[in-house]
Amino acid sequence: MYKIYVFLRSLIANLWFYPAQAVGFSVVILVGIFSRRAGVAVWDKFLHPIIWKVMLFLCGIRIEVKGKEFIKPGCIFASKHESAFETYAYTAIIPNSVFVLKKELTYIPLFGWGQALYGMIAVDRGAGGKAMRSMLREAKKRVAEGRKIIIFPEGTRCKHGQVKGYKSGVLFLAEELGMPVVPVALNTGLHWAKSSFLRYPGTITFEFMPPMRIEEFSGKKEFMAELEKRIETKCAELG
Repeated sequence: MYKIYVFLRSLIANLWFYPAQAVGFSVVILVGIFSRRAGVAVWDKFLHPIIWKVMLFLCGIRIEVKGKEFIKPGCIFASKHESAFETYAYTAIIPNSVFVLKKELTYIPLFGWGQALYGMIAVDRGAGGKAMRSMLREAKKRVAEGRKIIIFPEGTRCKHGQVKGYKSGVLFLAEELGMPVVPVALNTGLHWAKSSFLRYPGTITFEFMPPMRIEEFSGKKEFMAELEKRIETKCAELG
């Protein structure tokens, strides 16, 4: 009986969410062609809050944010990535933020075009060192615009409890931008799993931890190992 309940609730939520997103991105694209700043404002202050709150209500999902005191300018947010859920939720949790994402995502009609106009930092993973320089160049622009940068160190979504290896992109940005890194743990995969149609009711938790500075560690490997340890340990606790 519970499975039927979850399925029906998920069906209704998805029938609302994806068409509403398509309409929202269309508006952002139209506005963003003339002014990206205006497009971002329309999405952040009007469209996203309506679409998101209705979706959460239909799914029966509540969001709990811990460590709010660590959400502040001048930091890079290194987040676990278990679901598409956080890519939508961060718009509300970390205002005026942008993601580092793979360039291919910006080619998706409406969704990808909207992401590009919004100012996301697209990375061509096949471009090697050139990709890193491009990422840094775009990151500097976003910081100058007052945007906050979110990066998923593993570079892809993982099932809850799974680890796919932390990549050095977050370290590169932290060094070049001279910014501390705020680790972020979450348990989104328990309620909105990767590639799943079902949306399970309950509380999704995002936990922000004290910022980490590279100079506090004896080397780059130690920094990356500690970043992974902090995020993965906290994710296990949230599970």
